Amino acid sequence: MKQSLPANHPDLATSYNNMGTVYNDIGEYSKALEYYEKSVEIRKQSLPANHPDLATSYNNMGTVYNYMGEYSKALEHYEKSHEIMKQSLPANHPSLATSYNNIGLVYKSMGEYSKALEYYEKSLEIRKKTLPANHPDLATSYNNIGLVYDNMGEYSKALEYYEKSLEIMKQSLPANHPDLATSYNNIGLVYNDMGEYSKALEYYEKSLEIRKQTLPANHPSLATSYNNIGWVYRNKTDYKKALDYYERSLDILQRLLPSNHSNIQTVKQSIDFVKTKL
Repeated sequence: MKQSLPANHPDLATSYNNMGTVYNDIGEYSKALEYYEKSVEIRKQSLPANHPDLATSYNNMGTVYNYMGEYSKALEHYEKSHEIMKQSLPANHPSLATSYNNIGLVYKSMGEYSKALEYYEKSLEIRKKTLPANHPDLATSYNNIGLVYDNMGEYSKALEYYEKSLEIMKQSLPANHPDLATSYNNIGLVYNDMGEYSKALEYYEKSLEIRKQTLPANHPSLATSYNNIGWVYRNKTDYKKALDYYERSLDILQRLLPSNHSNIQTVKQSIDFVKTKL
């Protein structure tokens, strides 16, 4: 294609964009950026400044920077994308909802929770107007808002949104879908933070059951489930059960991670602590 097309041909930009997406999907973020930047350079030369393809390019670059933890650069690119979309799309277009959601994600990662809420709520408003009441994107919006409230320590609000998300997922997904496991886990986390340990355990166990059915035996999400249940038993002062679950978590982590990884060290510290209580 490079030999047969002019250097700034839109089809080349599409090819570079597609290659960037492949590298992004396999976690090679610097390669992904390299190709996305080639794509955006061509599009800037060959397209009007408010063309939707430019919005796509900026959005894709924002996503890579977000994965890399470079939040100010992610925000810069997401906002460029968003400005184009606002000029070129109707005010309640689903792509604008996605754009608001992406900007909210970055603010949440930066710990700017009131900003995150502002953008998540704009996204939710569009989705409520344009999508069926049980659409998975609505579940995502409710879940994201729940996460922010959880991080802010507003547990009753977090629960309210997590439960809205869960209700949609139960209607629209198979009973053992991984997203349901995540939803049950999130609700468990809130109950744990509230000190309602029996409730926390109930939801953590629902999450674990799905993960045991659907994931390989050494999947990191299983390690997370075992660790979370270990924490509940520890908080309930049932140290024998806590030790059992912490050890299951450690067993998986040791198969997956280098021995000096912080997650391994954290679980080992938990094991050492409960052993002093036995």
